[in-house]
Amino acid sequence: MKAIRGATTVSCDTPEQIKEAVKELLNGIVKANNLEHGQIICIMFSNTGDLKSFYPAKAAREAGFASCALYSSLEPEIDGALEKCIRVMMLVDGDFVPEHVYLNEAKNLRKDITSVLNVAVDGPAGSGKSTVCKKVAESLGILYLDTGAMYRALALKCVRENGDYADKDAVKHITNKLNLKVEYKDGKQITLLDGEDVSDQIRTPQVSLLASYVSAYSFVRTKMVALQREIAQKTSCILDGRDIGTNVLPKCKFKFYLTASPEVRAKRRYEEDKLKGSKQTLEEVLKEINERDFQDKNRAVAPLKQASDAVVIDTSEMSIDAVVNEIIGKIHEKI
Repeated sequence: MKAIRGATTVSCDTPEQIKEAVKELLNGIVKANNLEHGQIICIMFSNTGDLKSFYPAKAAREAGFASCALYSSLEPEIDGALEKCIRVMMLVDGDFVPEHVYLNEAKNLRKDITSVLNVAVDGPAGSGKSTVCKKVAESLGILYLDTGAMYRALALKCVRENGDYADKDAVKHITNKLNLKVEYKDGKQITLLDGEDVSDQIRTPQVSLLASYVSAYSFVRTKMVALQREIAQKTSCILDGRDIGTNVLPKCKFKFYLTASPEVRAKRRYEEDKLKGSKQTLEEVLKEINERDFQDKNRAVAPLKQASDAVVIDTSEMSIDAVVNEIIGKIHEKI
């Protein structure tokens, strides 16, 4: 079950305006989330005390939302609160990332989702970036763009074509004919290489290490960054990588840098890989982590670097949820 939130406002307290506003809001939620009426379990309204001419729940019934439970309540009076406001929470059956809808003056209540919101998260391998970003994206109702997956896909292409990553011309040839697409299904990123879903194949240690090498080429990064910027310009999303805040989205308003000791990061990666059947030892994983750190920090093009305006979070002694809550809290402070 998912909860979808929304709100709208009216200019005058009349039955006609309330009916129209509720109809527009509910239909907007249904359209944005591709819902069937049979998925809706219940709809709960609250409205400010200056709206008394018509119950939003009754307006919903008249708008065709009569097959689910409906409830209306009056909000307490709060100084400075938005006037003539109707809020809604719709509980629906389904497993997807909810698209919340805020209309008219109510858009000011959730600027994080009513305008394009970009969040940049940088940091070394194993600092927890991808796991944290997925949870932040789900909480904020925005997309998680796994930028590393794009470089991994190119690395996989090199492996499949027996391309020598040290041969610049060979990698450039493969890059020029790269057929890479990123799609989102059920709130998850699907990486398509030559039309094939390679979301799992790009997660092997071999591909991960090779991705760091091929991403150092300027022509590779130029191609990938252009695609990432295009997506971020149109879509609210959170991106993680090594140079998101310094190179990909340097004007991004929300920047974070996650870090942890090499030993902690190696242990995390070791535990993750072991669940996937990896036979690597902890010592081997730590060696790879240190090699990856050296490569990322010392490459000539867009090296791993903390943006000067990024919020630094040491995750060594923090749970995933604690890191997620800190990031979301910092975002809400600026909105």
